[in-house]
Amino acid sequence: MIKLGITHLLTEKSEWLKGKSIGLLTNHTGVNENLIHTIELLKSFNLVSLFSPEHGLWGASQDGVKISDSKYEKSEGGNSESQPLQIYSLYGRRQFAWGEVIQDLDVLIYDIQDVGVRYYTYLGTLFETMKALEWSTESDKSVECIVADRPNPIGGIHIEGPMLESGYISLVGPYTIPVRYGMTIGEVARLFHAEQGFNFSLKVARMDGWSRSDWYNETGLHWVLPSPNMPTLETATLYPGMCLFEGTNVSEGRGTTKPFEYIGSPWIDKDKLAARLNEKQFPGVCFRPVVFTPQFSKFEGEVCHGVAIHIIDQEQVASVEVAVWMLSFLMEEHSERLEFRETHFDRLAGSSILREGLLIGASCDVIIEDWDTDIEQFHERRDPYLLY
Repeated sequence: MIKLGITHLLTEKSEWLKGKSIGLLTNHTGVNENLIHTIELLKSFNLVSLFSPEHGLWGASQDGVKISDSKYEKSEGGNSESQPLQIYSLYGRRQFAWGEVIQDLDVLIYDIQDVGVRYYTYLGTLFETMKALEWSTESDKSVECIVADRPNPIGGIHIEGPMLESGYISLVGPYTIPVRYGMTIGEVARLFHAEQGFNFSLKVARMDGWSRSDWYNETGLHWVLPSPNMPTLETATLYPGMCLFEGTNVSEGRGTTKPFEYIGSPWIDKDKLAARLNEKQFPGVCFRPVVFTPQFSKFEGEVCHGVAIHIIDQEQVASVEVAVWMLSFLMEEHSERLEFRETHFDRLAGSSILREGLLIGASCDVIIEDWDTDIEQFHERRDPYLLY
């Protein structure tokens, strides 16, 4: 089993925290190798406030739900004599009022399990938080950032998908990186810090024993679902591509037990779609016709027809490429039905290029090959910030 960054921080780098007022940006995934929460692990330090991303501190809320600030009773962490901690919800606000809160902090720890995909809002929350820390530095209040590193669940080697263009920045596309970027959260923080020229101090509490080729199921760690619709590593493996369906009127499987593993709608010919996809013989995956009824989200309560995606070899899966071909087939078969939610789809894709290419029937091979130069350049761009 590997040693997580939070364990490294509290055992070998505890001097980074001694005598400091600490803020902690975390959620339910902030646990150590024995599933003890970071809040509990910090009880002997001066933890003064908590910050939570989308889905809340305990990951209980569905996507897009705004969460109010609340209190954390320290007795939950075993200390009944302490005052409650304030939990500041960072999601769903146009601009969080950091100015007053940050005055009480010396250090802000980020300890959240990411999934290695640009769309995931935890990445955007990290970047927005780093911008706030830079603003505080300019206001003569320097707060140090410590990122407790965690594995990239889908490995640290493969890079895939289109690069985000600067005009499409959003919480689901916070930075000009590919969809699947092949870095740990600590490495991405280093890239953000250097490329933006931030002046606040950034430290990364490294993992021990993790290598770039390791997938999460090779770490010996327990899988704690990072968000309500990310129940398994299989979900995370398919998410880089299948999340694009959020930007269409096709269900990405939300409201079922197989989010991002089921794709469908009431009007899709499931057998034909599965057959066409299997004919392509995509590496690492195969397809099965499926019928499902979402309990919430798109087509709530309606019977949908589509495909279930099965993973044969996780190392070979290129889910963004698969999603492009799926969308192309659906355009051919259901052009009168398939619709793009233009703004959201383009934010996910990182530009309008993918959507416009699909609409005019551009070759999928050409669309995918157009990413190659950006991906090659990103390999070189990320190299100085890699830790493993």
